[in-house]
Amino acid sequence: VSCQQKVTQSPLSLSVREGESTTINCTYSESNPRSFQWYRQDPERGLTFLFYMTSGRKQRGRFGSTTNMKESHSSLHITASQLEDSTTYLCAAN
Repeated sequence: VSCQQKVTQSPLSLSVREGESTTINCTYSESNPRSFQWYRQDPERGLTFLFYMTSGRKQRGRFGSTTNMKESHSSLHITASQLEDSTTYLCAAN
């Protein structure tokens, strides 16, 4: 089993003022991933699914995601940040 890290998220830590927008990037080190998934991990609620991305752009309220499979890259966009957005966001690729 290979333990090499294949998914890289940046930035690792982020501080945003309320009302500002921000972007979290995710890159897969190998070419041609089949999909990207975005989750948020809240201490009280646990893991919550946000997006399943195979290409293009999706929007759900203040959260959006843009994915370019040719570049093995996906981004999570948060518009008009609110206090409850302060949590851990996770990207997965397969």
